[in-house]
Amino acid sequence: MKAGKAARSAAGVGSLRIVGGDWRRRVLRFPDAEGLRPTPDRVRETLFNWLGQDLTGLTCLDLFAGSGALGFEAASRGAEKVVLVESNAKVAEALGSNIRLLAAGDRVELVRQDALKFASSTPHVFDVVFIDPPYRQGWIEKLCPLLPRLMKKDSVIYAEAEMPLEGCGEWQTVRHGRAGQVHFHLMRQGSLQDAGSSRSDLPGHI
Repeated sequence: MKAGKAARSAAGVGSLRIVGGDWRRRVLRFPDAEGLRPTPDRVRETLFNWLGQDLTGLTCLDLFAGSGALGFEAASRGAEKVVLVESNAKVAEALGSNIRLLAAGDRVELVRQDALKFASSTPHVFDVVFIDPPYRQGWIEKLCPLLPRLMKKDSVIYAEAEMPLEGCGEWQTVRHGRAGQVHFHLMRQGSLQDAGSSRSDLPGHI
């Protein structure tokens, strides 16, 4: 597997490596599906440097779970609870298999549901929400009005998009990086002056 990329076989099955925490170097497999593009190793490393390597006690939501790269990485680093939301049956089945492979059922919950339906109906709130939706379908704009009901006080959002984002509703981008054509962002509530901002650019392509 090349650094920073998920490996894909000729049979249409991909694999990714968890880069930190209890399950470091464990390899997970996922099916090929339209719009599924796991967050590369180097971007995940940057993200969890931003968040802090130890997520003990935090609750995390991976709204477009796909391969589960972000959610499993959070659980590996000590998150108390991670919810993976995935609407594709084939992809959700693979997520379930990986939960069993890691014996992670006590920390990782899989919900097969549309992201908007979950966001508008769940009674739970989260410390960290990962948003990595299919591109050019307006998902982030649709989710913005629903975010306040999902978020705890002082919560953060991680979002990937095909373009730079200034923020999402009340959450403003405080850190931003780019890897190839993908822009990734850490967002916090409040103004940039309140939170401070910085930039991390990664070379290469996803």
